[in-house]
Amino acid sequence: MSTSTRCTPQALYRIEECPDLMVDGHVGDERGNLVFLSLWGRDTAIQSFLARLTLGRDEQGLDHFHLILEHDSRVSVFVPNTDHLEKRTTRAYRQTLFGTLVHVWLFDTRCLTPDRTNGAALTLLPRGFPNSDPRLWHGVRETCALPLLDHWRDTVLTLLWDLDMLGRLPMTLGPLEGVRLTLDLPRLTDLLGERIRAGALTASPQPGKARAA
Repeated sequence: MSTSTRCTPQALYRIEECPDLMVDGHVGDERGNLVFLSLWGRDTAIQSFLARLTLGRDEQGLDHFHLILEHDSRVSVFVPNTDHLEKRTTRAYRQTLFGTLVHVWLFDTRCLTPDRTNGAALTLLPRGFPNSDPRLWHGVRETCALPLLDHWRDTVLTLLWDLDMLGRLPMTLGPLEGVRLTLDLPRLTDLLGERIRAGALTASPQPGKARAA
């Protein structure tokens, strides 16, 4: 499957190993690892699936599973370490034709708490977000050890995209996309220093060039 897969946001996808569960959103990284998963199903089916993830390959456990897409194609989703996943139960529907349905999000902990030591983070944003999205800028400032001024946003984000320190994750099903931030702090420090000395980055917004918040 192409790593640039984009599918219909409203579609539902079945998990081959757990046919009682449906997925309406998934984001995966370059290695096929799970970054975000939106699950629907009965509580017992969801709890059984989550338990199998913790068992790995032993005792009918799962260290990966498959989503069934259109035309019976499949995409593999790998779960190398459940300790790096967060779970949120978002809502329950109690009066449906299928009984009580529970909605659960699974996502990489770096979507919630950046790794400031290594300058790494993951961000989930709506499909089609602009490269200068303010929420992305907030994530960069939270992760970067350098003091970044808010009016530097457009310049710094453009630099990060150009240097591939920011990159869109390749696998997207549903309404969300993922972005990986991987900072090369020494290189970024040098490049920001060059722009400060050249006057492209200033201590305060320049008259007539201030960016609207």
